[in-house]
Amino acid sequence: MELPDLVVISKALFSVALASAVCYVFHYYTRSWLRSQRLRKKLCMQGIKGPPPGFVYGNVAEMQQIQLKAKKTRNHSEIVAHDYTSTLFPYLDHWRKEYGSIYTYSTGLRQHLYVNDLEIVKEMNQLNTLQLGKDAYMTKALQPMLGNGVIRSNGQFWAHQRKIIAPEFFMDKVKGMVGLMVESTVPLLKKWEAMIDAGGGLAAEINVDEDLRSVSADVIARACFGSSYVKGKQIFSKLRTIQTTITKQGFLFGLNGSRFFPNKKVSNLEREVELLIWETVKRRQQECVDKSSGQKDLMQLILESAVNEAGVGPGAGSPQKFIVDNCKNIYFAGHETTAITASWCLMLLALYPEWQSRIQAEVAQVCDNGLPDADSVSRLKTVTMVIQEAMRLYPAAAFVSREALEDTRIGNILVPKGVCIWTLIPTLHRDPEIWGADANEFKPDRFINGVSKACKSPQGYIPFGLGTRLCLGKNFAMVQLKVLLSLIVSKFTFSLSPSYHHSPAFRMLVEPEHGVYIKIQKI
Repeated sequence: MELPDLVVISKALFSVALASAVCYVFHYYTRSWLRSQRLRKKLCMQGIKGPPPGFVYGNVAEMQQIQLKAKKTRNHSEIVAHDYTSTLFPYLDHWRKEYGSIYTYSTGLRQHLYVNDLEIVKEMNQLNTLQLGKDAYMTKALQPMLGNGVIRSNGQFWAHQRKIIAPEFFMDKVKGMVGLMVESTVPLLKKWEAMIDAGGGLAAEINVDEDLRSVSADVIARACFGSSYVKGKQIFSKLRTIQTTITKQGFLFGLNGSRFFPNKKVSNLEREVELLIWETVKRRQQECVDKSSGQKDLMQLILESAVNEAGVGPGAGSPQKFIVDNCKNIYFAGHETTAITASWCLMLLALYPEWQSRIQAEVAQVCDNGLPDADSVSRLKTVTMVIQEAMRLYPAAAFVSREALEDTRIGNILVPKGVCIWTLIPTLHRDPEIWGADANEFKPDRFINGVSKACKSPQGYIPFGLGTRLCLGKNFAMVQLKVLLSLIVSKFTFSLSPSYHHSPAFRMLVEPEHGVYIKIQKI
C-alpha cells in the first residue's frame, strides 16, 4: 500500500473516531438534559416553578451572568448586617425573590430543588430514611478529598460507617480530649504574647486564620494519631490544595469536567495524601501494640472496629481503605470547619468587646486557674452563646445538599428520584420570619435559653446539617471551640484591625477571603 493511501486511511479513521467521540458526548448530554426536563415537569405539575432552562446547559448561563453582575455591585461596607448570600450565591437569592422559598432550576445535567421553607426543612429533619443521600455529581467532585468516607457515602454503607465512627465522638469521649485541646492551644497563646512583647508591649496586628488552622490541625493530629501537627502538616497542606483546586472547577454549576478530563494535579495529591495517612496509621499501630484500649487514640479504635467488622458492611472494602477515607473526612470536617468558625468568632468578638468582657468574667468564675477542663467546659454558657450566634450568622457550611435516591415524599412534595435538593443555611439563619426583626444583628443573648427558645423553630438552626446525617463531629467541634475561645479571650483583648477587609468567600466552605486581622493586647 502506498503512502498516500495510508494517509487517507489515517485521516478517515481519525474522522470516524472524532465523530464517534462527538456523538457520544452529544448523546450523553442530550440524554441527561432530557431526563432533567422530565424531572422538571414532575415538579412543575406539583406547582413548583422556576427559571426556564436553556438547551443542554439549563440555567447555567443565567447563573453565570447573575454572578458576574453581583461581583460588580459587591458591597464591603457592612459586616454583620450584610446577607453575603446575595453576593456569593446571587442566582439563588435572585430566584428566591422571584419564585419564593421553593423552586426548581437546572444545571443541564441535573435538576435541582431549592428548599428554604421552614416546614419542609422540618420534614427533612424528621425524615428517617436512606432514600435521601449525598448528591452524585457533587460527591464525585469531592471524591479526591473525601474518598468514600462517612461524609460522602450513601445507603447501607454510610449507615455501616456511621455505626463504627459515631461512638468515638460521644460527649463522654470528647470531654476526655479537653486536656489535649488545651495543650494544643497553649503554643498559640505564647506565640501571640511573644509578638506583643516584641513590639514593646503595644498592640500587635495578627492575621489569625493560619494560627487557628494550626491549632485545629494539632488537635486533630493528637486526637487521631497521638502526634503533633508537625507530623501531619503535609497531609493538611495537600488536602487544602485539593480543596482549593476543586472549588475553582465550578462544581456548583455542574461544570466539573473530571468525568472526561481528570485533573492530574488532584489525582497525584490524592495518592500522596492516602500514602501519608496509611504510613501514619501503620506507625501508630506499631506504637500501640503494647497499650491497653483505654490508651489508644481515635484512629486506632476506629481501625480496630473496621477490622473486627470487615466484610460486614455493604461495600465496605478493605480496612485500609476504610480508615484512609475516614481520616480524610475527619481531617477536613474537624480541621477546616472548626478553624473557620473560630476566625468568624474572633471577628465578631473584635467588633463587640462587651462580649469579650462577659467571657472573661465567666472563665474566671468557672475555670480553675483560667483553664477549662472536662467539668467546667459544659458550664461555659456565655462562650456557647457566642459560638452559636457566630455559626448562625457565618455558618462554615453554606448548604445542606441531598439527592433523592428513590422517589421520596417530603411534606406535600413528591421529590422524584435523581433530583438534588438544596437548602441554603445562611439564608435560613437570617430569615426574619424565623428569627425576628433583629435576624441580621449579632445578639448571642437570643440563645440564653438554648436553640429551642432562640427562634420560631429549632429546625431553623442547622449549622451542623440536619436529619439522620447530622455532623458526627458536632460535640468535638463545640468543645474545641469553647476551649480555644475561652483561653484566647481570657488572655487578650482585641479589636478589628483597619487591615481587615470584609469579604466572605466560598471555597467549599464560607471563609474570610483575606483573613481576619485583629489588633491584640495582653490583659
